[in-house]
Amino acid sequence: MPVQTSRRPPAAESPRGPVRASTSIPKQPVKGGKSGKSAKKRSRRKDPLWARITLILGAVLMVTSGAAVVGSKVLIDQATGNIAQRNLLGDAGKSDAEGGNSLDGPIDMLLLGVDAREKSSPDDIRADSIIVLHIPATHDQAYLISIPRDTEAHIPAFKKTGWEGGTDKINAAFQVGARNGGGWEGGAQSMAQTIKKMTGISFDGAAIINFGGFKRVIDTLGSVRICVKQDVESMHMSYVDGKPMWNADAKKTGKQRTPVVHKKGCREMEGWAALDYSRQRKSLKNGDYDRQQNQQQLIKAMAKKATQDGTLTNPLKMNKVMDAAGEAFTLDTGGVPVADFVFTMRGVTGNDLVMLKTNGGTFHSDGTRETLSSQTLDMFRAVKQDKLAEFVFANPEVVSSRE
Repeated sequence: MPVQTSRRPPAAESPRGPVRASTSIPKQPVKGGKSGKSAKKRSRRKDPLWARITLILGAVLMVTSGAAVVGSKVLIDQATGNIAQRNLLGDAGKSDAEGGNSLDGPIDMLLLGVDAREKSSPDDIRADSIIVLHIPATHDQAYLISIPRDTEAHIPAFKKTGWEGGTDKINAAFQVGARNGGGWEGGAQSMAQTIKKMTGISFDGAAIINFGGFKRVIDTLGSVRICVKQDVESMHMSYVDGKPMWNADAKKTGKQRTPVVHKKGCREMEGWAALDYSRQRKSLKNGDYDRQQNQQQLIKAMAKKATQDGTLTNPLKMNKVMDAAGEAFTLDTGGVPVADFVFTMRGVTGNDLVMLKTNGGTFHSDGTRETLSSQTLDMFRAVKQDKLAEFVFANPEVVSSRE
């Protein structure tokens, strides 16, 4: 594997040029000065006239499917041009010894979901959805592994915000990096470093997903098919005169409110319903563990819908979806063009997305704190060694039963 001169520049500015502002996240200050050494360029691939692409939206990663997309990398670059790109990994990116920014081997991405509202302070947000996306070196499969939000973790020192290091729930790692002006970029870097310390995994890229922005993406797709495993009463929304509303807004009407209940069974969900369902935690039997599987399920449903409804064969539809997605997430590809990610993963489809459970899908406590089970730690070691397929074959119970 060729040796790269640098994984990524230390400054916040992307080596691809100025970052684009995103309407859905707070703008972060870009430090002045030049970047570090730029990564050595890989040999250029020939651009096929017909490229295959699909979305693992929500995971924010774009991968390819069996559907042909009209156009080339130029079209893909145009379609993804609205996605804000920043340095989200800091020192947690893959080193030169681990392959640098080459996409020839296994690909690991950190996906962080935040539930930001208009009144949310960028300094006081925790990442309640923490997902590791692993694609083996064969580039023909993709795995989603969620890390429980309440897992106790050692959060390394983060000098940018004055954090000297300490122990807390892992979702606090994002807040540690975001406070004191660190913003979402600092939050992601702190989280990536915490996960690297806990699991040994370094990353090729990262994404911050604003779940609030998912509604527009799903509405652009039309709907997504979700199979609800248990009746779930919403903690956040109610019906007023048959119209779904946030509880705070519903109360202001002074009218009778009827709780939103997501009934057991399979159905097409509109954006508001799918988003509300994926947010529920307290009313679920296994709390955050069930929510993890529901969020993974939503990501897979979006990928499958984009593959099946002709979105990927219609440039106008694809551009509308990507325009909506640009408001839902921020991306870091480690200096690698997004189009290169697409072509590298052209063998992966929405059906090839395997959802895995940590801690057997339920609580794992030593009596005072939530921890990762020995099986889960073995699973992350398999990710590090690119032997996850073998691990799953030997431990089939870790595969989620969600459809």
